[in-house]
Amino acid sequence: KKEEKKKKKEEERKEEREKKKKKEKRRKRGKKKKKKEKRKEKKKKKRKSEEKRRKRRNRERRRNKGSK
Repeated sequence: KKEEKKKKKEEERKEEREKKKKKEKRRKRGKKKKKKEKRKEKKKKKRKSEEKRRKRRNRERRRNKGSK
């Protein structure tokens, strides 16, 4: 009888551990996703600012060419 109780408790503990592991994995996956999104946003902003800078430089070059 005692051994049965022990076995049952051990099984419950095992299940709890498994649940915790799964939860942790899920949480980590969510974090990774968020990080990826942030990185994407940063790249987008960088690309946009690069584009603006390029356009401005080209505009200035054209204007300078005209005055020569």
